Amino acid sequence: MRLVYVFEGPRDDSSDYSVIIYNRIPKTGSTSLMGIAYELCSKNGFSVIHLNTTKNSHILTPADQIRFAQNISGWMERRPAIYHGHIGYIDLSALGVSLRPIYINVVRDPLERLISYYYFLRFGDNFRPEVVRKRKGNKETFDECVIRQGPDCDPVNLWMQIPFFCGHHSACWEPGNAWALQQAKGNLAKSYFLVGVTESMEDFVALLEASLPRFFRGALQLFNSEGKSHLRKTYGKQPPSKETLKNIHKSKVWQMEQDFYMFAKKNFNSIKKRALPSAGSAFVPQQFRFEKIRPKYITNNNINANTNSR
Repeated sequence: MRLVYVFEGPRDDSSDYSVIIYNRIPKTGSTSLMGIAYELCSKNGFSVIHLNTTKNSHILTPADQIRFAQNISGWMERRPAIYHGHIGYIDLSALGVSLRPIYINVVRDPLERLISYYYFLRFGDNFRPEVVRKRKGNKETFDECVIRQGPDCDPVNLWMQIPFFCGHHSACWEPGNAWALQQAKGNLAKSYFLVGVTESMEDFVALLEASLPRFFRGALQLFNSEGKSHLRKTYGKQPPSKETLKNIHKSKVWQMEQDFYMFAKKNFNSIKKRALPSAGSAFVPQQFRFEKIRPKYITNNNINANTNSR
């Protein structure tokens, strides 16, 4: 039986012009999450905008970074809004705009993510089964690929979540770069409002609804409705053998990506423990209040006195 959380908060959204940036990492469950956002946008009154890049590039040129920052800052008619796309982290504070977006993301066990992508290229999924994938007809298993050291299962392909959080610096996209790992951790800790994990997607959706009801009011109910919890399922996926796991775990890239994943997962579990109700509870109360407010009433005289005393 699933818990049904009840989230209460301010419902006057008329002055909310927030912007969320979700720089989605491939094969982490982002299609499921954005499917929910697209269903809620009309009801909750916000825009959802996909950032489509040429040749599916994960980085933008300096000129395009400026254009992107200026566009999302000035496109007031579309606020509040969620911008999403498979793009590396962009620090808007370095691009001459005053907008401070809310960054969110989801990470996944790095080897699970790679294996899912490996079979996705060969067999596709139930989201768009009619699409012909790049490796259609190739029935080689991931284990067999590892044995012959094929390019599709090369551990270097694990280098994905670190660069997405690291950003647009060239070092971010160098597999095994130690600075990139530290930069990714720093950006996650300082710039991201919430980073969930694929394996706990229901809890991530619950936290989004509790924290950002302007966008995600009703998200948990949608997520748990028939067909939503597992909106996208890769066909033909087989679990790796113990020997494959042993070989992959020797890789420096896997060790670094696993380090980053565990860093993100530990933080998410800590937030979840504080913010979600315990088993059997159905209400998430506000955990702060304002008090000892002085003076009791604010008047023009108070304001003028404070101004003159500066």
